[in-house]
Amino acid sequence: MTTYYYVLASQKFLLEEEPFNEVIEERIRNYKEQNKEIDFWLVKQPAFLEAPEFKEIKAKCPQPSAAVISTNKQLITWLKLRLEYVLTGEFEAPSETISDPLASLETAV
Repeated sequence: MTTYYYVLASQKFLLEEEPFNEVIEERIRNYKEQNKEIDFWLVKQPAFLEAPEFKEIKAKCPQPSAAVISTNKQLITWLKLRLEYVLTGEFEAPSETISDPLASLETAV
């Protein structure tokens, strides 16, 4: 099993109200300069929130939601400091309730 860390917010807040693109572009540039492999992903309507243990977290976050999921705890801490009004946490996957940590419930239009 792998531990995944996340920053969670409403899609509107994360993708429209915050300078999210600038923050992520800065981090991608930093990773490239260090020849570091990208270890974070943006997931709209993350499926892990459907697991029973996330019922309270999902209730706290306006829907539709979006999450940045990473195996790098320091990155999530850095994002939390940059974005401020977000929820953070962690989970293990694959598990009985979470088979794919990066799965999305969003359907293509």
